[in-house]
This record gives sequence, C-alpha cells and structure tokens, in this order.
Amino acid sequence: MTMSKASSAAALLDWYRAMGVDEAIGNEGIDRFAAVEASKRQAQSSHPPRESKTPPPPAAPRREFASLAPDEAVMDARARAGNAKSLKELETALADFEGCPLKATAKNTCFRRGSDDARVMFIGEGPGRDEDLQGIPFVGRAGQLLDKMLAAISLTEDDVYITNIVYWRPPGNRTPTLQEVQACMPFIERQVELLDPDYLVLIGGPASQNLLGTKQGIMRLRGKWQDCEIGGKTRRALPILHPAYLLRTPAAKRQAWRDLLTLKTALEKAD
Repeated sequence: MTMSKASSAAALLDWYRAMGVDEAIGNEGIDRFAAVEASKRQAQSSHPPRESKTPPPPAAPRREFASLAPDEAVMDARARAGNAKSLKELETALADFEGCPLKATAKNTCFRRGSDDARVMFIGEGPGRDEDLQGIPFVGRAGQLLDKMLAAISLTEDDVYITNIVYWRPPGNRTPTLQEVQACMPFIERQVELLDPDYLVLIGGPASQNLLGTKQGIMRLRGKWQDCEIGGKTRRALPILHPAYLLRTPAAKRQAWRDLLTLKTALEKAD
C-alpha cells in the first residue's frame, strides 16, 4: 500500500527526532537531487561557467570526535582533574579536555550554576537544548521547575551548586552512555572534592546510579539518605526525582515534595 504524502512526512519527522535533529538551520528546504542534476548538466556543458571573481568564504572549522580510546580518555581526565587546585582551574582543565565524544556535537560546555560556597550540591544527568545554547546547567523548563522546588524550601541559586554527570548535551537529549559518563567522572569527583558540600542531591536515575554505584531504580532510591564515597570521604547523598520527569508526570510531585522536606529537615538540624 502506498503511503500518503502526510504519512511520509510524519515518518520522516519521526526519523529526524530519533537521530537527534531538533532545530532547523534554514527557512526553506534544499532539493539535493536537483542540485546533483544541475551539477551533472554543468559538467557536460561544452562552455564551462565563468569563474567568479569573488573568492568563496573560508570553510567553518570542523570539530572532530575524540580520538582517545576510552581508557586513555579516563586516564587523561584523571590527570587533568587531579592537577586542578580550585574550581576555576578545574573548569579551565575541562575546557581543554577532548576525551568525551559529546563535546564534538555540543555547542557549549555546561560546567556549573550557583555558588562556589554552597552547602548543597545538586548533580543531574546532562544538559538539554536550552542548557547547550546558554552553557549553563538547568536553565530550561526542568531547571525552572527546579528553581521553584528550591524556593519552596527557602533555597535560592546563591545557596546551591548545580552541575551534571556529563558536561555536554547528548544528541536528542538521550541518556549518556557509560563511556561518556566515565570520561567525565574524574571531573565530577574532583568538583565534589573542591566544593566539599555538606550534602549531595542526586537528580534522577543516571546521576544516582553512577555516583552511588548501584543498579537500583530511582523509585527505590529516592527520598532516602545514602552514603556516597568520593575522594576518600563518605558524603550524605539524597536521590530525588528529576524535574523533567515531574513535568511529564505531575502526579509524582507529591513524592518530590516529601524528598525536598527530607533535605530541608537535614539543613535545619545542621544549623
């Protein structure tokens, strides 16, 4: 059965979304087949076209994917992160790091948002489209909801430090692969060491599982204080539901509120 034009267009859009295409780069589509045919006719012409006096614009620099093997990338990350003596030095070291393939497809590095003196460090999964454009973690819809959640327990951006387990946007907002997380993990661990927060809040399943070294799902982990070993120090970590999940599942906000109250109680007892 022949597909209608509408069905064909819908299938094409579904394929684009699966490949991570989420924005247009031109106002009108380009007929590549017509361009090929025109090129063939031009080559067969007995009168070659006149050369343009205007030189073509220089080609945009091409960003290559990381050439380091996974083990080499982790070793390089450990060396760079270990040499950083401050959060600023760590950010500079990360900017020079080429061992994570995500960097080749991202527009910006998203290192952190918030205060370098924060008692609470939030660690999420990875940047999305808005974060990639601005180079700042949690500034899109999920980030705006996170800000409201923080305000509900009397916290502001000046009270927290926010980052992700990977610093570059995975294409199509997919979950980061194990290789991508492992390449970034030395920087994350050093980031925790240098900030030295009183509490870690792990946002969503991937952040919780990778930092706690567990395969348990977020629904089992959420709302319960866990021991998180980083840099030879055991830290208190609280897994919570990701704001992006709450946007898709508003009914889960009741559970998220209970988790926030758990954090609030700990902060009040420590004061």
